[in-house]
Amino acid sequence: MYKTIDSSRISISQLMLPSHSNFSGKIHGGYILNLMDQIAFACASKHSGTYCVTASVDTVDFINPIEVGELVTMKASVNYVGRTSMVIGIRVESEHIQTGDVKHCNSSYFTMVAKDANGHSTEVPGLILNDKVEVKRFLKALMRIKTKRQRQAEFDGTNFSLQNYLEELKGYRVKIELPEHQE
Repeated sequence: MYKTIDSSRISISQLMLPSHSNFSGKIHGGYILNLMDQIAFACASKHSGTYCVTASVDTVDFINPIEVGELVTMKASVNYVGRTSMVIGIRVESEHIQTGDVKHCNSSYFTMVAKDANGHSTEVPGLILNDKVEVKRFLKALMRIKTKRQRQAEFDGTNFSLQNYLEELKGYRVKIELPEHQE
């Protein structure tokens, strides 16, 4: 079975309250991450028709702060499907209610895994890509997955050699004082 991306696209909006703020008066990043996880779950579950769990979160960059009193809108869509997993792309924007000014605050990618009633991973429907933006998002997700696998292989504990990377530390604010026998 295949489904269009539009069939599981989700959007939510919420007014940011003082109770959502951190000590500097901005909306707490943890609160935004919680909302992002909820919309990722809803989008993935809508696509798969099953309960889904968060496997990983990629690229959480807080670009612009969100103020108390702003309306935050999150848009989520399935960017990629594997056999049992999906990458959900999420865009976060905030709107100043009085001026109508909108700012991009965050974009992130949540990998969600579909689960059956027994908690085992289960197959998800394929994707119907019906415009160039959807094809680009799928391809970008593939490249992020490929890069992540290469990085994991390179940094695997049994393969990683300190000696191969020590030269990289020159120019950084670090002082290395290792005992002679330690590597």
